[in-house]
Amino acid sequence: MSSKHYHYIITGAGCAGLSLLMRMMEDPFFFNKSILVIDQSAKQTNDRTWCFWEQRPGLFEPIVHHRWNTMQFHSTDFSSNLNLGHYQYKMIQGLDFYQYVLNKATQFSNIEFCYERVASIHSENNQAFVHLEKNVVSADFVFNSISFQPINLKKYQFLQHFTGWVIETDTASFNKSEAIFMDFRISQKNGTSFMYVLPVSEKKALIEYTLFTPTLLPKEAYENELKAYIGQQLQISSYTITHEEIGVIPMTNQPFELQKGRMINIGIEGGQAKGSSGFAFQFIQKRTAAIIKGLKHNQQQFASISMHQRKGQFYDSVLLNVLHHKKLNGNQIFSAIFKSNQPETVLRFLDNESSLLDDLKIMSSVPTHIFLPAAIQELLH
Repeated sequence: MSSKHYHYIITGAGCAGLSLLMRMMEDPFFFNKSILVIDQSAKQTNDRTWCFWEQRPGLFEPIVHHRWNTMQFHSTDFSSNLNLGHYQYKMIQGLDFYQYVLNKATQFSNIEFCYERVASIHSENNQAFVHLEKNVVSADFVFNSISFQPINLKKYQFLQHFTGWVIETDTASFNKSEAIFMDFRISQKNGTSFMYVLPVSEKKALIEYTLFTPTLLPKEAYENELKAYIGQQLQISSYTITHEEIGVIPMTNQPFELQKGRMINIGIEGGQAKGSSGFAFQFIQKRTAAIIKGLKHNQQQFASISMHQRKGQFYDSVLLNVLHHKKLNGNQIFSAIFKSNQPETVLRFLDNESSLLDDLKIMSSVPTHIFLPAAIQELLH
């Protein structure tokens, strides 16, 4: 590919990059803009599943694979069926997402794709330059989701890491209308650990073993926990594993650089994974929607953070402080929150959309003698 200048370059064709591209394809403002999407390889596998909640149909409603209005929460001392009220919990499969966006892109002559490794990106004057292995391309703006930022060891650094199996059974084993959001009734020896179960039929479900810890486990540790949970908790003895997915998401209070000149970071690289939970899909949608609005208004800066976001980041830091110093484990924290609050209140809180009243309810449900000193520490920092 020869050197060329574009209006926009998107580096990384994952959730964030393709969400931004989808929004550009939905808006006539971008129909005459030259757009280049760069990724190391074509997206042709079902490598991940995104789960999120929302109150109304979203941009990717046509490819929602399954949805639930009720979820279960289980801990060692509290269990409940959670009626989500105005929310629905939704699942999108990675391959469906990729194909949906990429198929639509074939209808646009102004969109190009390049499958090559990005070595670096830099901004100079009113342009950003993407250095590929054999070439350099430039754009008015580059929207980047590839990780280049160094880890700040002075901040809390946890990982949300998981292994998930899609299993199929010969007999009806699941209630497809009810998901298990968190089940802490498993060993906590490795740190905050839980299972979630997402049934898509009476005989098929995604079962995922998830941990919030600083380090990963050996592969067999995830597999052993999944086998034990399926056999002991779900009471399923005969099943076939039809798909496996593995993932690692950063959980940190590290501030991410949102913009450097004409390079704007999006996705995980733009800090859209919530520090206290790892949820990212809806934060990515908010970020990409804001970028579209800004570009249409000739905005040059995309690094501002709202008060709601700052508040959410502070709460994330407090929870990570508690986990880091092992003052309380995640099982106890989430159990206290769900035990004392309506599900809609908790979901608004996790979305950084909570009101002051919501915040006070959440705060009053966790042990004050643990969280208040942690909050003061984070304020002083």
